[in-house]
Amino acid sequence: QVQLVESGGGSVQAGGSLRLSCAASGYTYTPYCMGWFRQAPGEEREGVATISSAGITSYADSVKGRFTISEDNAKNTLYVYLHLNSLKPEDTAMYYCAAGFSVCSRRSSFFGYWGQGTQVTVSS
Repeated sequence: QVQLVESGGGSVQAGGSLRLSCAASGYTYTPYCMGWFRQAPGEEREGVATISSAGITSYADSVKGRFTISEDNAKNTLYVYLHLNSLKPEDTAMYYCAAGFSVCSRRSSFFGYWGQGTQVTVSS
């Protein structure tokens, strides 16, 4: 059973930066794909960025050039980070970390494990 714990959300002004962190533990095999998703009220969950165990990354067009995903594989715990730069009010959402063991895609259906989420609020 994979446990995911996110941290690092908060409130910032437009143009500011945040770093979200996700600690993944409890796995027998290292997840093949880690992803960050976000969901704003009344909207569908959106795949923001993914990173595979080979370090291959993928980003939504809306965040390319502003967000960066990275990971650090420590003993028994996988840390995944999302660096959010040049934030815009439309980036306001609950951000979720997710782990998957199959295809590395920004489609949420490929991820079987989810964290509780961390809120990011960007004011204009």
